[in-house]
Order: sequence, then structure tokens, then C-alpha cells
Amino acid sequence: MSDIEPLVLDENRYFDPEPSVRKTARELYEDVKELPIVSPHGHVDPAVFVENKPFSDPAEVLVVPDHYVFRMLYSQGVDLDALGIPKHDGTRAETDGRKIWRLFAEHFHLFAGTPTGAWLNHELYELFGVREKLNAESAARIYDRIQEKLDSPEYLPRALYERFNIEVLTTTDGAADTLANHEKIRDDSWAGRIIPCFRPDSVIDIASKGWKKSIRALEKASGVEITSYRRFISAIQEQRKRFKSMGAVSTDQGVMVPFAHGMNNSEAEGIFLRALKGKDTTRDAALFTAHMLMEMARMSAQDGLVMQIHPGSFRNHNRLVFEKYGPDVGCDIPITTEYTRSLRELLEKYGNSTRFKLILFTLDESSYSRELAPLAGHYPALKLGPAWWFLDSIEGMTRYREMVTETAGIYNTVGFNDDTRAFPSIPARHDMSRRVDSNYLAGLVARHIIDMSDARRMSRALAYDLVKESYNLG
Repeated sequence: MSDIEPLVLDENRYFDPEPSVRKTARELYEDVKELPIVSPHGHVDPAVFVENKPFSDPAEVLVVPDHYVFRMLYSQGVDLDALGIPKHDGTRAETDGRKIWRLFAEHFHLFAGTPTGAWLNHELYELFGVREKLNAESAARIYDRIQEKLDSPEYLPRALYERFNIEVLTTTDGAADTLANHEKIRDDSWAGRIIPCFRPDSVIDIASKGWKKSIRALEKASGVEITSYRRFISAIQEQRKRFKSMGAVSTDQGVMVPFAHGMNNSEAEGIFLRALKGKDTTRDAALFTAHMLMEMARMSAQDGLVMQIHPGSFRNHNRLVFEKYGPDVGCDIPITTEYTRSLRELLEKYGNSTRFKLILFTLDESSYSRELAPLAGHYPALKLGPAWWFLDSIEGMTRYREMVTETAGIYNTVGFNDDTRAFPSIPARHDMSRRVDSNYLAGLVARHIIDMSDARRMSRALAYDLVKESYNLG
């Protein structure tokens, strides 16, 4: 036991080593660290809270659902089958949690210096009480300790939701989702607030192989027979009403490029009918997506759902992995993204409205100071989403604040969202964000750009107030 390497979380982690900045950062962080968590964008399955069953084992909690984890392992040659990642048909080559965990532990050193490593160490230490570093030698002991915790009532999903001090948790749900699990949560006596987010990508992307199947599902969910573009729009609107009735406050669209361009109804009808017959072209698909961005903005201006756009991802870049395991397995890669010209038509039509809200995200951080901050610093309807995905790291979040704040301030941003599939990582991700933002503001105080009262107000806004206001969650 004398060879055990201790796991230590320094209370000043992520803060600047310069003493005065560190002291101020610590003070600001102490003010906000216990604030409730508002998670307006994520991918936790609502069924987890309906069933409220114990998590099966440590690997199922920390490894299998989190593409941040297994994409790193895959990059180092670890077989995804050996990690128990579900294949496209739902089957798994490995289901033994201990084997998966040991393989993960043997490669845990790969995460040193990464945000994933920081989140995982936070979870191990704060959530599961682990006090030794994870490696091949400690794997079995740590597995047993976590398993013991997971088997206790205090670690059931609803109990963890309350322990994490989550005020609201938003899921991501397809346009044709019946929201049956959300209905069960709403009708239950449990006080947890789990709300859906309307994501229409599968019914808008007419080029995708599963588009017609998605349209049939939308028909069933909405009760609208979709034989034309007009009826398609009616079905979308019916589903938006249903989502709103279940507490939804937002929509979300993932697009390759954020190009928005409206067509007249006859043009849209022509493309839609060609798609139903399987005769659409690549140009048709691009124009239809651009048109539907305009349509979704129109609907949001009417029904008040906050519109989110997540552009700039080359989805499923690794075809071999996609064909075997399906989407969302860590092989989506950023591309250069242009916003100023692409969104001008949408912003000219809706960007001056005080009712319409649009939140933009990016994977291309070169666009922050060049385009996104100037746009958000002008249009009343536009806000910037936080550093996301490959940028949700200590350095990435700091660069985001540095490139955005001078032009747009912090009040044209929307706080933090964790975008997680791994439920236990939510507190770790929010804690990192609060620490990084506190440190950034402490640097402004040290340079006398703001004073301490400004910093305290801004720190609370970034941790809590902005996300509630931006997503209409008051």
C-alpha cells in the first residue's frame, strides 16, 4: 500500500499562480461555487430519471456513454469493441464492466492535462471519495469503491440530481419524439425539473439516408399526414407546441454551415416533393436546410422558443467507425465556419427583434473575435454560446473570454452549458467553468479594468444569471 499514488485536488486548481490574482479568483469562486446548476443543453436520457434505477457499474457510468473518454482511447489504438461501445445495431462485443474499467485505467495517463482528465479526477474525488490515482494497479480497488457507492440509494439518478443541486436539466429530443418519458416525469411527484429541447435535424436534412423514415415518425407523433411541404410545416409546428407544453424553452439545429436563405413556398414545395420521390439533389438539400433555418427563426419569433445553432462540424468524419458504431462516437471534426454573410438574411429579418432569441455556437474559435463578437455586440436578438466541445477546456474557455469580452461584453453571452451525455460529469464541468471565469475576472481586477464589485456581479452572472435569462428559465 505504500506505493499508492495519492489523488489530490488542489483547492486553487485552474487559478493563476500570481498571488494577488489567485487570491481574488478564490474569493470570486467562493461566492458562486454553491449556486444551483442550470444545464440548458445536454444529452442525458430522460429515461434515467423515470426508471431511477442504480447505475450498473463504473464503466457504464464513466466510460461507455462519454465520447470525450473513448475518442482519446481510440486515438491511441484501443479497440472500441473492447471498451463495450454499442454497435450500430445496439449489440456490444464486451459487456464485462471490470474488463472495460481495467482497460480504461491502464490508459488513464493519456488524459493528463486535458479537460476530460480534470473532469474525471473531480468525479473520482468529489463524487466517489477516491483518494488514489487511477491506474492499472489501483483499477480493481477503485472499481469496487465506486460500485459500492452506485449500489446505495444515495447514488440513484434522482438522488444525484438533488445532490448536484441541479435546478433544471434540458435533454435533446428529436422532432418526432413522443416525449413519453418527459410526461412521466411531469406527472410524478418528484420535484426535479427535466425539460426537452426540440432538435429537428433528422427531418430537415433531406439528404440523410433515414430522412423518409424520420418523416413517417413525425407524421405519427404530430398526427399530421405529410404529403406536402405545407403539411410538413404544420407537423413541425404541432410538435413545437407539444414540446412547449412539456416545458421546452429552446430548439437546436446542427448544421455544417450556418447559411440561412428563405425561399418562396413554391420553391420549397418543389424541393420537398422531389425529396419525397427520392429525386432531390445536393443543391436541393443545401437550399432546404438554409430555408429551414429561416423558418425555424420565424417560428421562434412567434412561439418564443430560443433558437440555437450548432454549426461547423464535419459529422462522422471516420466512415469506418460511423458504419460500425453509428453517430456520436467522437469522430465529428471542426471545419472553418463563416457567419457574417451566411446569417445576414436571418439577422436582418429577425435580429432586431426583442422577442426572438438566437444563440450561436462554434467549433472554429478563429471566428470569435473576427465575426461572432461583433455580431453579438450589435444585434439585440443574438447571444453567443459558451466555448463548446473541443474548446470546453481551461485554456479554451479563457481564450473565449479574451476574444469575446472586449467587443461584446459578458452580457451578450449565455453563461455555461455542459453538453454532456455522462450525467455524473455535470458538476465537474460547471465547477471548471466557474473557476476559469473567476480567474479571468480576477485578472481584469488585477489590471484595474474592473473593480471587485464589478467582478462579483459578473461572476454571478456567468455562473447563474445569464443562463436563466438567455433561456427564459426565470
